[in-house]
Amino acid sequence: MAIKFSSKRPLTDEEEAEIQKMIASDPDNPELTDEQIASLKPLREVLPDLAASIDKEIARRGRPKADVTKTPVTIRLDQDIVDRYKATGKGWQSRMNDDLRKAIGG
Repeated sequence: MAIKFSSKRPLTDEEEAEIQKMIASDPDNPELTDEQIASLKPLREVLPDLAASIDKEIARRGRPKADVTKTPVTIRLDQDIVDRYKATGKGWQSRMNDDLRKAIGG
């Protein structure tokens, strides 16, 4: 589907009129008046419990914190070794770490 209106350029008067016509034709979502906009309050003020639950959900997302973190290093290895580990797929760095641990007897 082609994009009818682009934010990359200013709207023509005809395009602006068409957009205003579409806004006016939607009874479920009328355009706010200036008075309504002035009376709006922040979510945290109106629904503090909901805002707090959203904050908790956002904080919960992402990778869980590890008990033991790893140290990023830069190391020069032979290309064939790196290629061989990468060929094993996702998690190749962890497998390389496990093999190094075995090599030192850990």
